[in-house]
This record gives sequence, structure tokens and C-alpha cells, in this order.
Amino acid sequence: AGTGEFEAGISKNGQTREHALLAFTLGVKQLIVGVNKMDSTEPPYSESRFEEIKKEVSSYIKKIGYNPAAVAFVPISGWHGDNMLEPSTKMPWFKGWAVERKEGKAEGKCLIEALDAILPPARPTDKPLRLPLQDVYKIGGIGTVPVGRVETGILKPGTIVVFAPANITTEVKSVEMHHEALQEAVPGDNVGFNVKNVSVKELRRGYVAGDSKNNPPKGAADFTAQVIVLNHPGQIS
Repeated sequence: AGTGEFEAGISKNGQTREHALLAFTLGVKQLIVGVNKMDSTEPPYSESRFEEIKKEVSSYIKKIGYNPAAVAFVPISGWHGDNMLEPSTKMPWFKGWAVERKEGKAEGKCLIEALDAILPPARPTDKPLRLPLQDVYKIGGIGTVPVGRVETGILKPGTIVVFAPANITTEVKSVEMHHEALQEAVPGDNVGFNVKNVSVKELRRGYVAGDSKNNPPKGAADFTAQVIVLNHPGQIS
């Protein structure tokens, strides 16, 4: 909220715009807007400055695809701790944030409550396994270790996986996350898993691992994609 700082962030190539657009592009459905540095507004802790920023950012995130009514706007000062964990006495004009969404309403005074009001996304564990590879490593003494995030389904040691489109089938010996062995990996987990008798050269980034016994990934004649243009110099007709 500092003088000139918000203006820089919301300008054509500013970071506020970029981060909001990237979040939406990456599928982040829930947003909190913390209006920081309220201590360095002119005058300090200015209500009109907060309202100005709230209005501008609301209009921008609405254009991207967010519903501003479901977004908490919280005036804070990280430096002084205002409205972070407990309501600040410096902003008596702030009556709190409130959000409305189809799952229900929520309200509060500070940032931590807004964080607590975020709804945990449903993990699609009931769908067939899909794990796009981000990388493949060769680790001495262990062997070939593909790495990626489980998008749907569950990956367990002992699963017979198939890698599309190369159609390579093998058994998963172990599954690890943050150097700890897992009994199962669920959607959202970034894991490395050790596979038998497959060389690093046979696998590559972009391949998709699935369960050979449960609707494994295969080629499609057509598919529906969401395309978001981040930056385009000319006009798209």
C-alpha cells in the first residue's frame, strides 16, 4: 500500500497483475488479498488508500475470472504485525473481511483467520492414476527414479505402472516424498518412485504414469484444453 508501490504492482507489467493471473492460470481457485505496508501509507493506516486498492484489485481479478465476493481483502502491516494474528488498534475503521461462496460464508478480522477459512480441495483419489513426469533421475544404488506430482488416483509400492505414450510397463519398488518412504501417494503429492528394469534413457519428462490394471493413459483422438494467453503483442481475432 506504500505510495507508488501499489501503482507499480498494478501497472501493465506489474507483479500484482502477474501473480494474480499466474495463480488463476495454474488452477488456484481461492485467493486472499493482503494489502501490506499499511503503516507506510499517506497518512499511515489510511482507510481511503485501502479502499482504493481494494476497488482496483477487485476489478482486475474479476476480469481474470475470480469472484471478488469470495476473496478476503485484509489491510495488514507485516513489519508491525497489524491484523496478522490479532485485530490491530491502528485501523479502527476496518470492521473485518467477509466472503460469500456457494460452500458458505466466512468472516474475520485478521489474515490468519482468512487463511483458516480456505477450503481444502477435494483430492480425486477415486479416479484412475495419472502422474505426469517432471523429471527422471538415475540414483546410484537405487536405480531409475521418475519424479512427478500425482494428479489423480493413488500410487503405491507394488503397483504395476505403465508409462504413456512409450507403453513401458514395470513394477514400482518404492515411493518417496522428502526422502521418506510412503505407503501411498495421493493427488498433490510430489514424489519420486523407484522402478524395476527400466533405464533412464527410456523415460522422459512429459510421459504419464498410470496403473496398468485400471484405465491406463492412452492416446486420444481429441481433447478439450483451457488455453490462457499470458501476453500477446498483436490482436487475436
